[in-house]
Amino acid sequence: MRFSYYDRLSPARQRIYRKSDAIETIGLPRDVAPGALVAQIRAALAGQDRAGAQSACQRLVDALVSGYKVPPVRVRVLAQRPSGDYGELHGLYEPEEGRTKARITVWMRTAQRRQVVAFKTFLRTLVHELCHHLDYELFVLEETFHTEGFYKRESSLSNALLAAEASMAAA
Repeated sequence: MRFSYYDRLSPARQRIYRKSDAIETIGLPRDVAPGALVAQIRAALAGQDRAGAQSACQRLVDALVSGYKVPPVRVRVLAQRPSGDYGELHGLYEPEEGRTKARITVWMRTAQRRQVVAFKTFLRTLVHELCHHLDYELFVLEETFHTEGFYKRESSLSNALLAAEASMAAA
């Protein structure tokens, strides 16, 4: 299934879209055991610890990008989501530009109620933004589109991280 904006893309961008759409899964890299890092993110959110969440998110992303053998990306965790007539912004990926390294920004509190974001929502947002980075750096796509394949990759990686945390907790 192609999203409605597909028809408005140029033929070159449609090819990139189709290539992205065809990639449906991404597993955890070999030799990366992220369970404890995922648990640290959960604990930081539960403790409303923004700095702790940022540190744990950065360590998780560092482990993943190292395992995938792609360039690093900086992670920022900010307090309250920005909002406007577009709704609330959950996360933001800014690709590398010149000397400025790629950056992921996620927010740990909702805009309206200023409540800490639910753990799974927060983790999915972090993974979503990481998937944009992987589109450029791992899959070497010229653009990163929200395709059905993109969302399947996001889900597969999020589920793998949650499973790693659960298996670590069960041990």
